[in-house]
Amino acid sequence: MKKKWMTTLCIICSIGLVGCQGKSEDEKKQEQQIQESKQKAEDVKKPVTFEQQMEPVVVEIVDPSTKAIIQTISPKEMDYESNRQSYTKQIEQLAKDLARGNEKTAGYDKRMILDKLDDQGKVIKGSPLIVLKESELVERILEASATGGKVEMPLYVTESGYYFEDIPYLEDVVVASYTTYFNTHDVGRNKNIELSAKAINNVIVGSGDNFSFNTVVGPRDEVNGYQPAPEIINKKVVMGIGGGICQTSSTLFNAVDQIPVKFVERHHHSLDVGYVPKGRDATVSYGGLDFRFQNTADVPFLIKANFSKNSLTIEIRTAEKYVAVLKKT
Repeated sequence: MKKKWMTTLCIICSIGLVGCQGKSEDEKKQEQQIQESKQKAEDVKKPVTFEQQMEPVVVEIVDPSTKAIIQTISPKEMDYESNRQSYTKQIEQLAKDLARGNEKTAGYDKRMILDKLDDQGKVIKGSPLIVLKESELVERILEASATGGKVEMPLYVTESGYYFEDIPYLEDVVVASYTTYFNTHDVGRNKNIELSAKAINNVIVGSGDNFSFNTVVGPRDEVNGYQPAPEIINKKVVMGIGGGICQTSSTLFNAVDQIPVKFVERHHHSLDVGYVPKGRDATVSYGGLDFRFQNTADVPFLIKANFSKNSLTIEIRTAEKYVAVLKKT
C-alpha cells in the first residue's frame, strides 16, 4: 500500500513539474499570431486621412537624349488645384525658358550650323537645328499634373538636307553670281570683307536648311581679326570694329535672290550704300540684325565667296543634275 501511494505521488509531481515548465514554443507562436491578427483588425477599423492615402504629386521633366531629370515641379505648390489659369501660365513660362533660355541658363533651341568644305574638299561638320516644341511640352505637363510622373521634352532635331554622295559635284555649275566692288585703300574695311567672305565660303546649304549670316560668320571683334572701319549706325557714318561686312551680306543677298529661297530676315541700312542699288542691301550686326534665308528648293547648293584686290564675287553652285531645280522660273 505504501509503494502504491508513493507511485501515485510521483505521477502527480511529474504532472505538476510539466505544468511548471511553461508553454511550448508552438503554443507561443500560436498566441503571437493571434495577437498580430487582432492588431491588424484594429488598424483596419481606424480612419485613414487623405494625406496618408496620397503621396505628394510631382512632375519630373526629362531630357530625352540623356534621360536625366532636368527639373521637378510640384503642381500643388504652383496652385494647380486652386487656380488652374495661373498654373497654366506658369507652365507656359517654364516651357519658354527651357526652349529659349533666360539670364541664368541657355535654352534647348539651337540654330543650325551648316556644314562646309575645307580647302581639301572634306566636310567640316556643323550641328543640327534643335527645337523644343513649347506648346507640346505644356500639354504634356498639364496632362501629368493630376497624377504626377515623368514628362519627356519634345525635342525635334533636323539635320542638313543633303546627301553625302552629292558633295564632289556641288561645285560643278554656277547657277547664280553677284559681284560688288570696293576701294583698295580702305585697308581695315577690306580686311573685314575678306574675313567675312572666308567665313561663308564653301558653306553647304541643304534642302530646307536655314542660313544665318551671324551664326555662320560669328562675332566680329579684334580677337577674330576684325579691324576698325567706317560703318553706318542711325543715319551716321561712324568707326566700328568690323565695318564693311555688310558688303559681304549684301552681295550674298543679291546672289541667292536669283534662286528659290525664302528670306526669313533682312534689314536695310539707314543710309544708301554705294556698292549695291538702292533697296538691294542687307545690313547685319552681331547679336542684333541678321540676314537669314531658307533654301526652299528640293536640292542643295554651295556658296562660293571669291575675294580679290578690289571686288567680292559670290557664286551659288550645285551639281549639274540639280541646275534646273535651282533656276527661278
